[in-house]
Amino acid sequence: MAPTRAPAPAPAGPAAAPALYPSVITHVRSGPHPYALRRRGCLWLVDLDRLPRLPRALRPLARFDARDHFGGDRPTIREGLDRFLAARGVLPAGGRVLMLAHARVFGHVFNPLSVFWCHGLDGELRHVVAEVHNTYGGRHCYLLGPEAATGAGHARKEFYVSPFLPVSGDYRMRLPEPGERLVLTVRLDTGGAGGHRLTATVRGARRPADTAGVLRAALRHPWPTAGVSLGIRFHGIRLWLRGVPVQPRPRHVPQEGLK
Repeated sequence: MAPTRAPAPAPAGPAAAPALYPSVITHVRSGPHPYALRRRGCLWLVDLDRLPRLPRALRPLARFDARDHFGGDRPTIREGLDRFLAARGVLPAGGRVLMLAHARVFGHVFNPLSVFWCHGLDGELRHVVAEVHNTYGGRHCYLLGPEAATGAGHARKEFYVSPFLPVSGDYRMRLPEPGERLVLTVRLDTGGAGGHRLTATVRGARRPADTAGVLRAALRHPWPTAGVSLGIRFHGIRLWLRGVPVQPRPRHVPQEGLK
């Protein structure tokens, strides 16, 4: 039997989890077909070794299931992450892992982007994993170094997300660990004179993930993940009606570690 991982000591200060981040998400698209959208949501910051367990009456408002991340077939999200890292030839960092993501609400969840900050036993940041989902049921992970927390994270686009953007180009990601404020930025440049540039930002302020905080978030955003899914489709229809050409969707081959 494999030894049970002992949870890393809970951190003190602004990086402590769990926490709620009521957020504003913006997408600004430039190029031949400029477009901008803005929506509100609420993200959770959680420690994968100490996932929050709400009182029974509140559990429909926030659940974190292993099936929603990575291959979806491991007993825990942490094990799914470790399997993905092993498939990339990277040893698990061994220390605390923080995840920023939407929770499953009333049985539904959709995470366009989940971020994992993986620390070593010494507390130092070792890896950042950006997990992307599309509305076709696919998911893809980008493994970045600790430099992603300071704005120097680069990755080649390998996954079909928007039907209006090709599977080409380069991401530049700035994914610092949330503190009192949450500020994430992802930029995509497809290159060329007729290329597109998409800039997505997530900004929010830390709130306690206690009973009052969860209820307050539920009142402001009663079914946030369903709102995300509907919003993506609504804006997709608007772009289509504007005559933005749809890019062919290639067959997606799941990554090793996500099969």
